[in-house]
Amino acid sequence: MEEIIISGRMNDRVDPMLNIWHWEIPFYLFVGGIAAGILFFASFYYLQGKADKYPATVKWAPMVVPVLLVLGLIALLMDLNHKPYFWRLYTTIRLEAPMSWGAWTLMIVTPLSFIWSATYLKELYPSWDWKFAWLNNLEQFFIKQREKIAWILVVFSVLLGIYTGILLSAFNARPLWNTSILGPLFLVSGLSAGAAVIIVFSKNEVERRLFSKIDIAIISLELFFIIHMFMGFLASTEVQIEAAQMFLGGQYTLPFWIFVVFIGMIVPALLEFLELRGQKIPVYIPAVLILFGNIMLRFIIVYAGQASRYLY
Repeated sequence: MEEIIISGRMNDRVDPMLNIWHWEIPFYLFVGGIAAGILFFASFYYLQGKADKYPATVKWAPMVVPVLLVLGLIALLMDLNHKPYFWRLYTTIRLEAPMSWGAWTLMIVTPLSFIWSATYLKELYPSWDWKFAWLNNLEQFFIKQREKIAWILVVFSVLLGIYTGILLSAFNARPLWNTSILGPLFLVSGLSAGAAVIIVFSKNEVERRLFSKIDIAIISLELFFIIHMFMGFLASTEVQIEAAQMFLGGQYTLPFWIFVVFIGMIVPALLEFLELRGQKIPVYIPAVLILFGNIMLRFIIVYAGQASRYLY
């Protein structure tokens, strides 16, 4: 750990490899949450024996996960203060450091996401040819191991989703982030984004309706966590009350409640409800709104957290 000066007003102890001011961290948290959501549903429904019943969930949507994780890792690398030493995250295990947990979680999830997608390439694209016999043999080996991979992914996708919130909550010097709610909040937010992506990929009416119902339930839980978070702040210390007031009349009130809560949660939940009632709603509209609300949640929480501080 090292001391860094933030806005010239105080010293905060933060991860020496992390510069939280830039866009890279909110973007990394955003794509990590979507990847976690997609992988959770894919592995869960595979273990339920519904890979053929819900092909978008188990087969199609996971195809975007390797791309999302690679983009997230690139963004994280761009934000490191000491880029040539990124490998130290994998040679030092610190149980109290979220970055260490996250690095090892990503090391497990990322290659497994590639393997999961690769095992379905021939099924989704019949003309696909691996060219080399050893690749075909490797593919057959991993196809036989799908159930084991699914068990690993169903656990580590949850860890990845929670980690995206714990990464911030570990910075105790920021009152807004110093809450245990951020982990579950970012997890359910990622699940909502994953469900939205699956709905876009799905051409199956049964699958779409299922995930519309799931998404409405997740959004309700997300709103519960947000309300609970602010209730916790308002019942806590003076600095956390001040942190909550940034969203209850302060500078982040309109961006948060309009972009995140109203546009990113309430409106898409209402559209999904109307679709379930038989209204013709283009599926991409609520999906885009949910993804917009997801990324806005992370940007606003990251930047508002920097504005909240303890005064000495």
